[in-house]
Parts: sequence; structure tokens; C-alpha cells
Amino acid sequence: MSVLEAIGNTPLVETGRIWNAEKTGVRILAKLEGANPGGSVKDRPAYYMIKKAIESGELTGDRILLEPTSGNTGIGMAMIASAMGFRIKLTMPACVSEERRSILIAMGAEIELTPGCDRTDGAITRA
Repeated sequence: MSVLEAIGNTPLVETGRIWNAEKTGVRILAKLEGANPGGSVKDRPAYYMIKKAIESGELTGDRILLEPTSGNTGIGMAMIASAMGFRIKLTMPACVSEERRSILIAMGAEIELTPGCDRTDGAITRA
């Protein structure tokens, strides 16, 4: 299974004992989205945005993906861009953790930091 095939292919678990299903008669199932390859439900929208852009012809091999982010969408976008062979540039607030930056760089993303006090709005403006 490839990274792209694993997106959304996450386990479904029954939460019966947690929510006292015997007493309430309600069956609750939970999708474990943390099991996505990027560790977040945000892998799903990132994949579908890129996939739709390719299908429409808006995203071609000579283009660079540009995304303002401060979180998991950026990780999903970087992972998918890398898996598909696209360049990606992420704008993000300088207050984002070193760990997050390191993960993104390891995935091949180019990062441009914006002033931390501007938060995500600054990253959006810069993008």
C-alpha cells in the first residue's frame, strides 16, 4: 500500500464501553484519523485538493504548490506533494515549533516564516 492509498484507510472502532452502550442502547463508532500517514484527518482534504487540481489541469509538474499553514494541513500537503513529485512552499508563523518545521523540511517542503505575532493571518497574507 502506498502513502496515498493509506489516506483515509483508517480503522473504525466501536466505543461501546466508553459511552455505556449497554445502558443507552446507542452504538457509536469512531474513525481513527490519527492513523492517516500524516497523523491527522487533514491528510484527506490535502489529498483531495491536490488530486482535483491535477485532474482539472491547474496543477502540472512545472508548478509549485503554495500553502499558508500553521498545522496539520501543511504536513498533509507536504507529504502528498513529496509522494507525487511536486514542489511545495509553505508560509507559516515563526512561532511554529522547531519539530514541525523539521518534519516539513524532511518531507521536502520549502518554508518561509512570517512574524509570529501575525499568526496564521500573516502566513495567509504572505502566500
